[in-house]
Amino acid sequence: MQHSQGPRVEICAKLFAAGGTIFWSMLAIAVFLGSAAMTPGGSPVDVPSISAGVGPCTADFTVVDASNKPVYDAKIHVKVKSGFMSKHDTDLEIGTNSDGKAHFEGLPDKLKKPPMEFTVKSGDNSKSVTNDPAVNCHATLDVALGK
Repeated sequence: MQHSQGPRVEICAKLFAAGGTIFWSMLAIAVFLGSAAMTPGGSPVDVPSISAGVGPCTADFTVVDASNKPVYDAKIHVKVKSGFMSKHDTDLEIGTNSDGKAHFEGLPDKLKKPPMEFTVKSGDNSKSVTNDPAVNCHATLDVALGK
């Protein structure tokens, strides 16, 4: 003999299942928002990142103007030479975010001809910055553009 659980139990089971879906959705949203970098104003700002995919080194940039304000969309370019006899060239370029920040990863730790030269441009302003990854594999580079 089978016992029917009745409509009340079925409704409770459906509400529990729906509530579980809502709970897990809200939890996922909370985790996502909590993991985003927050600015003082409260809005998330991601740091643009690009990888050469040839080594363990990184370079973090902060670009400011002559009045020490962050430069949005300053273009940072580097040519990465890798492979046998450094015959493989990879051109990387990235723009800075609203905080003037950008991140390079996957840079080689050894260069045939050090240092690595980055060119930073915004409007008519341009500046070259060098780094030898054999000496500073995880470089933090602050660049001031302008007069």
